[in-house]
Amino acid sequence: MTTLRLTPLAAVHESLGASFTDFAGWNMPVRYSSDLAEHHAVRKNAGIFDLSHMGEIRVSGTDAGKALDYALAGKLSAVAVGRAKYSLLLTDTGGVVDDVVTYHLPDGDYLVVANAANAETDVAELTKRCAKFDVTVSDESAQTALVAVQGPKAVDIVLAALALTETTLNSDDVRDLKYYRCLTGQLNGSPALVARTGYTGEDGYELYVPAKAAEHLWSLLMKAGGQDLTPCGLACRDTLRLEAGMPLYGHELGTDIHPSQAGLGRVVNFKKEGDFVGRSALENREDTHDRVLVGLAGEGRRAGRAGYTVMNEGQEVGYVTSGILSPTLGHPIAMAFVDRDVAEVGTSLSIDVRGKTLNVTVVDLPFYKRS
Repeated sequence: MTTLRLTPLAAVHESLGASFTDFAGWNMPVRYSSDLAEHHAVRKNAGIFDLSHMGEIRVSGTDAGKALDYALAGKLSAVAVGRAKYSLLLTDTGGVVDDVVTYHLPDGDYLVVANAANAETDVAELTKRCAKFDVTVSDESAQTALVAVQGPKAVDIVLAALALTETTLNSDDVRDLKYYRCLTGQLNGSPALVARTGYTGEDGYELYVPAKAAEHLWSLLMKAGGQDLTPCGLACRDTLRLEAGMPLYGHELGTDIHPSQAGLGRVVNFKKEGDFVGRSALENREDTHDRVLVGLAGEGRRAGRAGYTVMNEGQEVGYVTSGILSPTLGHPIAMAFVDRDVAEVGTSLSIDVRGKTLNVTVVDLPFYKRS
């Protein structure tokens, strides 16, 4: 029997009565109270998430930017210090190994944040791809804790938390931090990275601290948030990201899926100089017959789930990758790969939901945008 890995906040989750699930070999809180309550808390106030299962990979050295230009689909060498970039780690044939967010840190290093299920693979791939450059690739996942605060009240809560402890982080700088930006400082004597990216469709922050400082950070944020801050598990994180139209590896992304299929063709930078892994395959690929990712919206209370068949006039034209009854919108939504000739917004399709027909319409992504 495989022993599940624990985050530095495992004891905190136990004390809060969380229900747990095996996620990529980690024992992670799936919920504390109810999926719906936690989902609505993030949309209306704020939620706090333990994301310490994610991978953190530091790339440092004089060739760090150049090495990541080769290793990833984007041009990381052009990312200014203090900024972040969403990019893809591709296979030689142009499939997606992982989607990652990379921060260009104030000290000049780059921090690549990987999905938990792919962290070890990403470390191995980056190490191999960067071997010919003057860089060091370091896996800092085990010693790093990541806590996210998401929701309309996230800014006020994080600022209130900073006011409760000793820190070199300037509250004005944190408040004014723009989307896909980051800054560093000290928090209660420990190094801290504050970023503003997110995966819920709401405003908020991601706070990276040493594993030993995780419990202090969590308690600090909970004290500052009071009744406005709700501990949230992976279940509501999934419904939040789906409403926001954000892809999940293993559903909308995979080694058999190419970026343009998933609506991520813009992430691949063919204008940058030099080669990068997957470039030749994508430049020479005929993708006219590839199915493409679309949003589907229906009516009623039944929802299509991952793997369900998408139909057009009795013919199979695709499959659902993720689907839910949207807690925010009150109707079924799904993302699906469908044939190109039925992918236009406004097209009427259907989903086979356990032998019953759910009528759906192709819609623009995302399903939800905060006001």
